[in-house]
Amino acid sequence: MKKIVIINGHPHKESFNFGVAEAYKTGAASSGTIIREITIADLNFNPNLQFGYQKRMELEPDLLKAWEIIRWADHLVWIHPVWWGGFPAIMKGFIDRLFLPGLAYKYRENSVWWDKLLKGKTAHIITTIDQPGWYYQLFFGRPSVNQLKKSTLEFCGVKPVKVTYIGVVRNSTEKQRIQWLEKVKKLGQKQK
Repeated sequence: MKKIVIINGHPHKESFNFGVAEAYKTGAASSGTIIREITIADLNFNPNLQFGYQKRMELEPDLLKAWEIIRWADHLVWIHPVWWGGFPAIMKGFIDRLFLPGLAYKYRENSVWWDKLLKGKTAHIITTIDQPGWYYQLFFGRPSVNQLKKSTLEFCGVKPVKVTYIGVVRNSTEKQRIQWLEKVKKLGQKQK
């Protein structure tokens, strides 16, 4: 049975992203998967990697629990909005604090190469945007996707990583939102 974690990176619980997360969860639950959730906004942790990589910060209990869930899962579903081409600061802090050398990857001694410690996992990024997905890709180079997919998840061995854009959210109608939630529910049913 597939084990899925839904990681919600939006800081506000009344956002459309929480509806998206719930739709995915509903779809996945109907296919008999085991689902756990990480709502980053609910975690108690310092999102600032204060010392960079010079000195290790102790992981708070909420981060330790989140890491256990990520290690447990076969499939990581990341849900977040795109703000200024990236993702919310709290999500960036979550990644900075958890996806560390020795946890998510390990540099090889006297080498430019590294070991990918999250091999065997897959992921799906579902991101809400206020422009068409093609525009975000073509004119901006999809920086949030590159950062999460290529520079974080694939760097740590997670493959494949699929991407779904939901938008244009800003001027959307209730009918469009219902259609998007149904689309996400179907993604959950297929466990993609």
